[in-house]
Amino acid sequence: MSRDDIPPYHVPVLVDQVVAAMTPAAMTPAAMTPAGTTPGRPSVVLDATFGGGGHSRALLAALPSLRVIAIDRDPDAAGSAAGLARVSLHQADFRDLETVLAKEGVDELDGAVFDLGVSSHQLDVGDRGFSYRSPGPLDMRMGPDARFDAAHLVNDLDRDELARVIRRYGEEHFAGRIADAIVAARPIGDTARLAEVVAGAVPARARDHGHPARRTFQALRIAVNDELAALEPALDAALRLLRRGGRIAVISYHSLEDRIVKRRLAAGAVGCTCPPELPVCVCGGVAELRLVSRKAIRPHDAEIERNPRARSARLRVAEKI
Repeated sequence: MSRDDIPPYHVPVLVDQVVAAMTPAAMTPAAMTPAGTTPGRPSVVLDATFGGGGHSRALLAALPSLRVIAIDRDPDAAGSAAGLARVSLHQADFRDLETVLAKEGVDELDGAVFDLGVSSHQLDVGDRGFSYRSPGPLDMRMGPDARFDAAHLVNDLDRDELARVIRRYGEEHFAGRIADAIVAARPIGDTARLAEVVAGAVPARARDHGHPARRTFQALRIAVNDELAALEPALDAALRLLRRGGRIAVISYHSLEDRIVKRRLAAGAVGCTCPPELPVCVCGGVAELRLVSRKAIRPHDAEIERNPRARSARLRVAEKI
């Protein structure tokens, strides 16, 4: 797939690597039914974070018999699926993926793809309120199902709770100073003012790695959308539905996400947990997964140069055994 084929809603990362990882999983006996015989069911892949549909399009091009069930919380994603054959898009949180698949009559998956985090569209459209570089309202909701927006956190939380959110979800060392500055500047009406206040609270010596408001905006976005709480249940559900030989591919963009993904996949790849001195296994533990790559797969330099937002991406792949 050429880059010109990717819609402007979102520039997907690690597309070739996702296709390479997922293609063996989708080549089921049904997908390889010989000509002249009765075909089985088409291969089914879940795209749990559809966005602009870049990963789905690449997989559809690689596998002509593939069916994609897609999920996205953002109603703006619907335009990216318009007219796209063999794709069913549902506006939903991926923690509800089992309900979505049941509606589609799907009880088994050949593969599942998660591209976590915020989309290019959400960052580039100032009115969505995600960006510290573009003025906009303090929104940051990925979908209308979010219980509150970023303005609530910025203007209504007490100082200690705001600092806790910034420290926990942004891994920000200066969370206390930032929370003090935000409380002193209230009411804060837009993202430009928030970015200014945060930048003023971060010491100059700590401004060597990107915009000083980056971690705070990340923290607020994660809290608004309850992203981390949704991730592990969604992974568990997708893994339950994977057939034997099916694969899951997860792209994360910061350490909090990647830690959850890494631990969950690693736990699934552990079999017997008995002490090594025991002559036979008594725990009965059996591994459910095989790690396709022991280390996270990262973008090549050429992709990072073409799309700087790919720099922090990490892809982890596992196979159901």
